[in-house]
Amino acid sequence: MKRSTVILEEYDLSWPLKFEEEKSYLMATIGQWNYGGVEHIGSTSVPGMVAKPVIDVMFGVKFLDESRPAIDVLVEYGYEYWPYKADVMHWFCKPSDAFRTHHLHLVPYESPLWQERIKFRELLRADKTVATQYANLKRELATLYREDREVYTDKKWPFIQQVLQDA
Repeated sequence: MKRSTVILEEYDLSWPLKFEEEKSYLMATIGQWNYGGVEHIGSTSVPGMVAKPVIDVMFGVKFLDESRPAIDVLVEYGYEYWPYKADVMHWFCKPSDAFRTHHLHLVPYESPLWQERIKFRELLRADKTVATQYANLKRELATLYREDREVYTDKKWPFIQQVLQDA
């Protein structure tokens, strides 16, 4: 199977709307497992940020074990489940691994992962210098690792950790 490549696009004003549409869909589909809210995260949630055109949705749950039945429901409704970081979240992509329009992260509300992702998003929204540095890093990594999405993602992590530590 062909893995998706890393292709960045300039910010698209439709991304917040696409998030809101998916949030409504998820609440209608798996809302019974929601706890604490649904958040737009990742680069598409930061106005002006260059990004892969994939809407990242963080869906709050009370506990991972308690929300496990949502996996089958989501798979039935078009998401692909991947046991990626299964100790801290349930992770999905849609419509397929090769062509992604959405990533869905079922994450325990207020867990360290939840807090980290919200904090990083808010830092990027508030600090144009950090946002510019991150955008430049993303462009560089997308050039170097265009055919390896996992390495591209891993190589962003030291920057993210440093920004979170400095905040």
